[in-house]
Amino acid sequence: MTKVNKCSCGNDDEGLLQRLEEIIISFKDKPGALIPVLQATQSLFGFIPEEAILKISEKLNEPLSKVYGVITFYSFFSLKPRGKFLIRVCLGTACYVQGANEVLTALKQQLSIDIGETSADKLFTLDVGRCFGACGLAPIIMVNEEVHQWVKPSDVKKILSTYKKQKTGSKEEINQEEIS
Repeated sequence: MTKVNKCSCGNDDEGLLQRLEEIIISFKDKPGALIPVLQATQSLFGFIPEEAILKISEKLNEPLSKVYGVITFYSFFSLKPRGKFLIRVCLGTACYVQGANEVLTALKQQLSIDIGETSADKLFTLDVGRCFGACGLAPIIMVNEEVHQWVKPSDVKKILSTYKKQKTGSKEEINQEEIS
């Protein structure tokens, strides 16, 4: 289990855990609070650290086994730190037929990682999905929430370069830039 010492935003454990406690309190008496609290935790830390799991279990009065069960059931949640950019390659039938596996191979080679791993510079985590519901745009990859359509292996280097240029900004800053 990975523990958090400092997040990429510069906050330390105590500040993040204090913020988590505030989030838990805001959901405490609401039915079905566990998943929204886990989502907020994932957003706050970039993954769900052990200290957070213990605090969530205690404050929501949920058994540890239930908290771990929910975390490990849903692929959105991660017990390990992820890169700033989560790259997900669709391997659904349409994407696969259109060459998604070759795109995945190009990503693995460019990043020197395998599925589920994070690049050495902590920028990219590579994952796959079975269908993103955009079959007419196949093959597609998603980088965080941004969809890249009709991706060819030769596009991978340029796509990664775009995100490497953004490495100094936080996720929130980048998302604000996209909105503007």
